Amino acid sequence: MDFLRPASWEEALAAKAEHPTAVPIAGGTDVMVEINFDHRRPDYLMDLTRIGELSAWEVGQDTVRLGASVPYATIMERLRPELPGLALASHTVASPQIRNRGGVGGNLGTASPAGDAHPALLAAGAEVEVESVRGSRRIPIDDFYTGVKRNALAPDELIRAVHIDKADGPQQYSKVGTRNAMVIAVCAFGLALHPGTRTVRTGIGSAAPTPIRARAAEDFLNAALEEGGFWDNGKIITPSVAKRFADLCAAACNPIDDVRGTASYRRHAVGVMARRTLTWTWESYRGAHRTTEGVA
Repeated sequence: MDFLRPASWEEALAAKAEHPTAVPIAGGTDVMVEINFDHRRPDYLMDLTRIGELSAWEVGQDTVRLGASVPYATIMERLRPELPGLALASHTVASPQIRNRGGVGGNLGTASPAGDAHPALLAAGAEVEVESVRGSRRIPIDDFYTGVKRNALAPDELIRAVHIDKADGPQQYSKVGTRNAMVIAVCAFGLALHPGTRTVRTGIGSAAPTPIRARAAEDFLNAALEEGGFWDNGKIITPSVAKRFADLCAAACNPIDDVRGTASYRRHAVGVMARRTLTWTWESYRGAHRTTEGVA
């Protein structure tokens, strides 16, 4: 196994063009596990730790540009107001040591359905900025996951950053594991309210071959909220609406039985998490709505 160590982003792109099978490594929290267990033995490893811009972030007027190697710990500590769903997901990642090393770019590159960041990125509607010597492009998160541990990157492309709209409403994240720490998700669920567009987005992890959205559940809830005037009146969502939303989220899953949980349990757990996160996010929205009405 050869080790490539570019000193700049331009060198990294050139190296990736010359060696398309090279596996990028920054935090190494996913790649090194696979290598240590002999699940992967790449011809080339490309160390990106000397490229400082990958660990930088920028908060714009409407969006956050998050470098691929920004650690989960930084997201938790510095970007919670702008990216609350991703910050909550970051809390569930492994141990403090791994949260200080691992970043969203690694999750995206590995594209495991159990990656902790994916449900939050789907719910937020992120875009992945990728680049090669041929140029750069942005891939909508809905188009990024193409199969089990496969993504839409071309062989010569590297992930440079993730662009995420700043939260304009409450976001939540929930994860089920076999223990309380250092655990791969049995299943996970992210939910984001977008009052600006009066829409709701979901993200489901570890309950299908790829991270997915529960689109039928979103369509149902979007229609129910609009028809009932909930965005304007801030009323409590009725139990029947919450239950139907949860059932549709569970139905969106296509899980497997494995050592961490059965398919039936995963569907059930996703339904429970969907109902709970909807309750939590809507209560937060109602609280903000009441405050606004009081001020007005």
